[in-house]
Amino acid sequence: MEPVLEAAINEWHLSVNSGDPERSARAVGDPIVVLGPKGAGPITPAQFAEWVRRSGVTLVPRSWHPVSASLMVVEQDATWPRSKAPTRVATVFRVAGAKVTASLRLPDLRSALELAFICREMAATE
Repeated sequence: MEPVLEAAINEWHLSVNSGDPERSARAVGDPIVVLGPKGAGPITPAQFAEWVRRSGVTLVPRSWHPVSASLMVVEQDATWPRSKAPTRVATVFRVAGAKVTASLRLPDLRSALELAFICREMAATE
């Protein structure tokens, strides 16, 4: 696993799980591309920080799946303020310059790995 990739994703998790909007804004690129149940697209670090504040989500990493030097899939247990139990999800992370530049959350590990492999192949053919 690439040390910069792992460090950036660890910082992303720490910042999100702390609920600290300023730290969360510093952990991501400008823009950061997001995918989740409410939509997809590029957002600013400030918008990402607002999502962290508003959502109250906690994402505990459970398994790490390197895809390339800049892509990693992390399976996570997600909880929200009104959760009765964790929900297993998986996120495709892209890292550039020691910051997370994409956070694409999918409902399961298989879907996340499929998307990550497609992203890797697209990048390889640019």
